Amino acid sequence: MASFSSYRRTPRSAASVNADIRALWARARGRLSADERVAYDLLVVEWAAAVRGEQRRAA
Repeated sequence: MASFSSYRRTPRSAASVNADIRALWARARGRLSADERVAYDLLVVEWAAAVRGEQRRAA
């Protein structure tokens, strides 16, 4: 399972987080358990922050 982003000191790229999201869905075979749903929600928040950060750096 993916590690929680709140424990990371440096942000990951959106592509890296997206890979974790895809891997989570692949392992779950399209049906997330309650724990997997929590992990997914955290990954989506991390992904959105990474996208915003990458957009700021590109501007």
